[in-house]
Amino acid sequence: MGHSGGLRAGTRYAFSRGFKEKGMIHMSTYLTQFHIGDIVDIKVNGAVQKGMPHKVYHGKTGVVYNITKSSLGVILYKLVGNRYIEKRVNVRIEHVKHSKCRKEFVDRVKSNAEKKRAAKTAGEHVHLKRQPVQPREARTVTVKDNLPETVTPMPYETTI
Repeated sequence: MGHSGGLRAGTRYAFSRGFKEKGMIHMSTYLTQFHIGDIVDIKVNGAVQKGMPHKVYHGKTGVVYNITKSSLGVILYKLVGNRYIEKRVNVRIEHVKHSKCRKEFVDRVKSNAEKKRAAKTAGEHVHLKRQPVQPREARTVTVKDNLPETVTPMPYETTI
């Protein structure tokens, strides 16, 4: 027999609701405000079949370009062969949530602005660029009160 390849083939776990997330959809899902230019994640809610995106877009991040009464237009980039193609997908709001991908960046920008403001009032220069993890500092190990110890495996004994 041939392998069925329908629209929802292979989505047994991807479209299922999570543990303790089954049942009615929260009101906050419908009250969330979206604006054009927002970065959103597409996460399919299996309880709502209307306005459901294709399985290939599940887990993708895009930018909102259109807003209607109950759905959003999202621009995504899909890998086709060796290039990315821009795709415009219309998705109901149950399948979309605000992305947290820029949260760390925005927090860093705010903290850098605060550091810069404080340094300007103090009249000093502050380094704001991120630094990679530096090598550990050199240490000396003395054998004065720390004698080396030979570690050997314990012999195996069968006691029945």
